[in-house]
Amino acid sequence: MPLRRDRVLALLAGASDQRIAVVGDVMLDRYLVGDTDRLSPEAPVPVVNVTNKRATLGGAANVASNVRAIGAECTLVGVIGDDPSGATIRVELAAQSLSDGGLLEVSGRPTTSKTRVVSRGQQIVRIDEEVELFLTGDDLERFGRMALDALSEADGLLLQDYNKGALPPPLIRTLIEAARKSGVPVIADPKFRQFFDYAGATVFKPNRRELEAALGARVDLGHREALPDAIHQLNVDNLLLTLGADGMILVTKDQEVTHIPSLTRGVSDVSGAGDTVTAWVGTMMAAGATIQEAATLANYAANVEVSKPGVATVSVEEVLGLYDTRHDQIGRWRRGGVI
Repeated sequence: MPLRRDRVLALLAGASDQRIAVVGDVMLDRYLVGDTDRLSPEAPVPVVNVTNKRATLGGAANVASNVRAIGAECTLVGVIGDDPSGATIRVELAAQSLSDGGLLEVSGRPTTSKTRVVSRGQQIVRIDEEVELFLTGDDLERFGRMALDALSEADGLLLQDYNKGALPPPLIRTLIEAARKSGVPVIADPKFRQFFDYAGATVFKPNRRELEAALGARVDLGHREALPDAIHQLNVDNLLLTLGADGMILVTKDQEVTHIPSLTRGVSDVSGAGDTVTAWVGTMMAAGATIQEAATLANYAANVEVSKPGVATVSVEEVLGLYDTRHDQIGRWRRGGVI
């Protein structure tokens, strides 16, 4: 059944009453933007004359930023280092009315950061600063307490796992078990390392490459009837498979398979689109949306996000504007006898 506008408005309004806990790998995304007109005399590489610098929240922090942009309250729980990147993350959180009280600062552990050098609209190189070791000992114990405290007041739990060590398997299982006991939906955005540790998640949201690597088999979109088997292997309620330009495929616990196509829109940069989907699915489900409704609205949000350069947040107004534009187009096509 098509998603009616009054239902969209009700869900968007309801989102402002929700409290979302985001737990996972916090990152800082930096951009060095400039022009290139010569090669270096030192090596066969371009010289970029930097004219603009900016920093944005990435990873779990970007998910939290998107949740806040929807209008919900958000508690972010993540790990940073005692370094300039960690300090920048605190500044960026404050600028978006997000608390840094859920950040665990670990001495000697660098804040995960990704620096992208961009010239003439093209990324030339990305520089990563990170460690991927799991939290252990007192750090893990403190982090676990912070995550459970955030969950105790939450209407939705979003686990954003980039394999940077904030979500060891025992903590994942503890959080999912606690959320299920409280009736709180869990949306998990996994990466390779602990792919099968999210049993019990309400929504499991990998991309196609991640799912293929984990299952050891190609995902044949022409034979989607095989996808429900993945739910049984993963032991999750719903599978939301993101496909980039091909949109998303939703597989529910009732074995219903739905293709949600990408909307026609100019793509500027796909960075952060997965974070946007996670934020919207989790917040909409906390507001009472069905998984089908949440995935549909998340698809609108993702199409807005990829039209922007770099990692970006998406507002309620932007999603509603795209919804109205698309439905106006469909109405004109029908009136013209095209469909």
